[in-house]
Amino acid sequence: MARARVILMNNALGPLDYRVPQGMAVVPGSIVTAPLGPRQLLGVVWEEDRLPAEPVGDNRLRNLLAVADAPPIGAPLRRLIEWTADYYLAPLAAVLRMAMPSSSALEGGRTLLEYRATGEVPDRLTPQRAQALERIASRQGLVRELALAAGVSDAVIRGLVKAGAVEAVEVALDAPFDAPDPDHAAPTLSPAQAEAADRLIGAVTAAEFAPILLDGVTGSGKTEVYFEAIAAAIRAGKQSLVLLPEIALTEPFLKRFAQRFGVAPVAWHSDLRQSQRRRAWRAIASGEALVTVGARSALFLPYARLGLIVVDEAHETSFKQEEGVHYHARDVAVMRGKFEGCAVVLASATPAIETRHQVALGRYAEVTLPGRYGPAQLPSIEAIDLIAEPPERGRWLSPKLVAAIDETLARHEQVLLFLNRRGYAPLTLCRTCGHRFQCPNCTAWMVEHRLVARLACHHCGHIERVPEVCPECANPDTLVACGPGVERIADEAALLWPEAKRAIVTSDTIWSPAKAAEFVHRMEARDIDLVIGTQLVTKGYHFPELTLVGVVDADLTLKGGDLRAAERTFQQIAQVAGRAGRGAKPGRVFLQSYDPRAPVLQALVAGDREAFYAAETEARREAGAPPFGRFAAIIVSSEDKVAAELSAKLIRERAPAPEGMEVFGPAPAPLAMLRGRHRFRLLVHARRALDVQGVIREWLGGLAWPAKVRVTVDVDPYNFL
Repeated sequence: MARARVILMNNALGPLDYRVPQGMAVVPGSIVTAPLGPRQLLGVVWEEDRLPAEPVGDNRLRNLLAVADAPPIGAPLRRLIEWTADYYLAPLAAVLRMAMPSSSALEGGRTLLEYRATGEVPDRLTPQRAQALERIASRQGLVRELALAAGVSDAVIRGLVKAGAVEAVEVALDAPFDAPDPDHAAPTLSPAQAEAADRLIGAVTAAEFAPILLDGVTGSGKTEVYFEAIAAAIRAGKQSLVLLPEIALTEPFLKRFAQRFGVAPVAWHSDLRQSQRRRAWRAIASGEALVTVGARSALFLPYARLGLIVVDEAHETSFKQEEGVHYHARDVAVMRGKFEGCAVVLASATPAIETRHQVALGRYAEVTLPGRYGPAQLPSIEAIDLIAEPPERGRWLSPKLVAAIDETLARHEQVLLFLNRRGYAPLTLCRTCGHRFQCPNCTAWMVEHRLVARLACHHCGHIERVPEVCPECANPDTLVACGPGVERIADEAALLWPEAKRAIVTSDTIWSPAKAAEFVHRMEARDIDLVIGTQLVTKGYHFPELTLVGVVDADLTLKGGDLRAAERTFQQIAQVAGRAGRGAKPGRVFLQSYDPRAPVLQALVAGDREAFYAAETEARREAGAPPFGRFAAIIVSSEDKVAAELSAKLIRERAPAPEGMEVFGPAPAPLAMLRGRHRFRLLVHARRALDVQGVIREWLGGLAWPAKVRVTVDVDPYNFL
């Protein structure tokens, strides 16, 4: 190639042409370093016929500077990047960045100095040093990584190195990964599981695009079934990718995988050290890493020979990226399978209505597991009417649920209380003047976290101390907590069952895979009797001694204007109910509600999943909502409220009116201020067949707004705040 078209890692730039110097070999997908003014940026060579660029004469071209010592980004991944950028109306460079490693991964093999605690306590133990040693524990990493993990400055870590409390360790960056053995511990499958596994294995060996819904009730053994498909891919020398919805699930999954295949898979998530990310990226790009398990970002890694993609808990809304490129990993996974020509398995006990619709249209195959594995049976579910059977004054657990917990603990079985609300209370106010504590950066109440004596905003992270007097009227002892969070339920549990060993499980307490592994170990060792948790405990965990689940507020997710509220409630409660009775002992589930006659709760109690899905699907059809129609949100934000509002009105005034499309708004977003930016929303509703992306691209492309105003488009939105 005499010249090359390059996508640089800069969202504001389109494709640029460069000269390829004599003796340098580049092909489409090559990772290169290119000059841009005085700077040097990473980029990827692209096919000229796929990306138009402004014509530039050969005499005006600048030379490429270097080609990375890494395999080129393959054509299937380049097609996926193009599709994602086009579908989600994102800059091509922003999507490409998700496939690119840190610069260190593009260098040849070398070693690196990392640091770890020695176990020695320095003579001068300041509070910061003590905090650092406590939080580092067995962690290893660069000085900056340890400082971030410990919440201290780099200087504190370097001081601990000089004091001998932290030592340097030389790490080989490209040590090979052990290969998983597909025959290491082959399981004994039930007839239904064996039949399902055979269908997945057939899809893998066919080496063709095949989207499959693996629909199995909680505890039916979906993981064991798709493990057999992974084994088939390993035997064929192909790579497999398993996407998990939460980083906290990674460590228990790695342990389960190692039991089946003899070694752990390659992990990819935000908690990895820089050296681990480099090693994983290079092993994936070379094809050495045969199985990768990770969060949604693992979807854009440059697999050399991808033969299978599994999206576990495929219904989870956390697969939708809410910052940067607003993609949905479930849907992008299907498209990657299409471009790679491989099987894609969407595993779920409560599939999304969009996925079930694809099955109904014949676009996805369906494999079902209708019963639990072995002697385990689905739990019984009962609704508790909180109006007829209210809790005691000042309490949140009804007498019937308290009695059930008494019985369960007396049998030395485990209990889970579920409330999807972190902290102690969602609102703190003054009973004298009525002052409410609101975040200064967001239109959201500050949540009290009593364990750390802080008020916190769960949207921007702003933290304040809980004051001793009301900041409005200056009266002491007048601040009251309103409503329950998991910490408040834990306090009530401590009063009712003081002898029970309790654990609070939220993103505040389980913030890393290691913390999740510690929780699992304690549960399996029976070091916990009573778990009080949020959605982190609703998926993926298997505790045979957990026989009772109490949903403290079954109405919580039904509140608000979310079009998927009923579906989310059904999925969330069905998933948390699925934690009960997964062993030989029967399970029970109690749903506390002020409206137990709500259709979604009636369907859960009756165990009539199909009736719920049929009614919800028909309601979506009548409303023209997904999957029968299209939504796209346009969010206009600025630190200047007037500028944001005027820009939003301008966008609305210039809105096109093609047949089959409506535009609603602008209106202040429900979360009208977020991180100090005022927000206005417009909602585009279109019929399914309309090219809504093309309409929006042309519509917004012809407008200009002030530089201080940010306009974001969210195609297929899941968050309406």
